[in-house]
Amino acid sequence: MKIPIEFYRRPDPVQIARDLLGKYLFTRIDGVLTGGRIVETEAYAHINDQACHSHLGRYTSRTQVMYEPGGVAYAYLIYGRYTLFNIITNEASKADAVLIRGLEPTEGIPEMLLRRGVASVQRNLTGGPGLLTQALGITTALYGTSLTSDVVWLEDRGAPVPDTEIRASPRVGIDYAGTDAALPWRFRIIGSPWTSPAK
Repeated sequence: MKIPIEFYRRPDPVQIARDLLGKYLFTRIDGVLTGGRIVETEAYAHINDQACHSHLGRYTSRTQVMYEPGGVAYAYLIYGRYTLFNIITNEASKADAVLIRGLEPTEGIPEMLLRRGVASVQRNLTGGPGLLTQALGITTALYGTSLTSDVVWLEDRGAPVPDTEIRASPRVGIDYAGTDAALPWRFRIIGSPWTSPAK
């Protein structure tokens, strides 16, 4: 069952980031279905979070989608090479987001291998935010796409991850965020071989 739009429009991105663990992310690109179970996320808040792209009301051509009502894709390029896939949350103008960092592949694995240019199913297939987007065919063309569409969507298959199986730790690669870099807003399923290798 597709996750309803109301799920994304709740006010706490940290809770949403935790709740997304165990949910499924899918794409249908050129008629090909690919996807898997979310095992790692990071939360970003528009208030009191220097790591968030919308901190202090920053509004640019890249961040404008963050100000839309929750439930749309925020896909952007880093290093001129990798696309990162974020989910916009909260109400309109309350620009919060959750980054999807790790995925356990379950559907369309042969296509994922082709897209990634790898020969076998290992962590480097989808165990990282830039790897999973490549495997799922996610590009900046999906910027602003509704997450209830038939191109990119999430499903709840009725298997929530208990708190005892979730590890919270600081987010990755945000040293510029000062003291906010220490916020424990990165969430992983303990023991999953599909989480990203970043410490």
